[in-house]
Amino acid sequence: MATTAATPASPARANRAKSTPRRRHGTAGALFIAPFMALFLLLFLAPLGYAAYLSLFQEKLIGGSTFVGLDNYITALKDPLLLKGIGRVALFFVIQVPVMLLLALFFALALDSGLLRLARVIRLGIFVPYAVPSVIATLMWGYLYGPDFGPFAQISHDLHLPAPHFLSDSWMLGSLANIVTWEFVGYNMIILYAALRTIPAELYEAAAMDGAGAWRIAWSIKLPALRPALTLTLLFSVIGSFQLFNEPNLLMKVAPDVITSSYTANVYAYSVAFISQQTNYAATVSFILGLVIVIVSYAFLLTANRRRTA
Repeated sequence: MATTAATPASPARANRAKSTPRRRHGTAGALFIAPFMALFLLLFLAPLGYAAYLSLFQEKLIGGSTFVGLDNYITALKDPLLLKGIGRVALFFVIQVPVMLLLALFFALALDSGLLRLARVIRLGIFVPYAVPSVIATLMWGYLYGPDFGPFAQISHDLHLPAPHFLSDSWMLGSLANIVTWEFVGYNMIILYAALRTIPAELYEAAAMDGAGAWRIAWSIKLPALRPALTLTLLFSVIGSFQLFNEPNLLMKVAPDVITSSYTANVYAYSVAFISQQTNYAATVSFILGLVIVIVSYAFLLTANRRRTA
């Protein structure tokens, strides 16, 4: 009885058989990301390119829209209103961000310690302010800050004490910092708490066997493990601080003598675009603010990476 030996598949056919699933997976991946890329191009890159185009022109009484190159950028870099707005936001960052991140770190460590009762309720209570829209939060705190109608002023009046004017020039930056801190402590706490939950339990067991207490474990294990999460939250805080807009824009209605149209760089860009109708210059201001954010973020990441590798 004759038998036929199975002939092995040729290398070319085997390679084609292997490459077919890869091509299918590649095509499926491209189809999945296609909607995002289309929206990203349409809603982000296209407006960004159009704003860059506008920043190179000026609307003049004679001649209409005229190409001026980088003249708008040179003017903006000498604009005292813009420079003061950026400086004020930088001061806001220095004051507000350390307080917010220290509170978030404290709450995250307290929740991770397992010593708190009703930890889930406490965690939810700290996170809930983040779910409140910034417009609602600012209106609420604006009412609380009110020197004539707010509860703080009423309590001070009942106790015959001088009422603190939280909407005055000397208090305003701290009042804004308080609103933003109230909004975002819970958000940063969740990021840090999630990072703490990823630490292997074996490290805690080994530290306990070596006689390390709760404070030693927090200092030697938890804080070093939180460095990437702290870097992330600090980077988000850099971007968010320089984009400060909703809070000062809304409080401007109740404190117009303190918060002017150039109080922050974003408020200034908005007022230039929609009040003064200088869209070309507003686009320039926006690009300069974006450049400041990129420079500060890059400097921070570079410093963090050097410390990590040192």
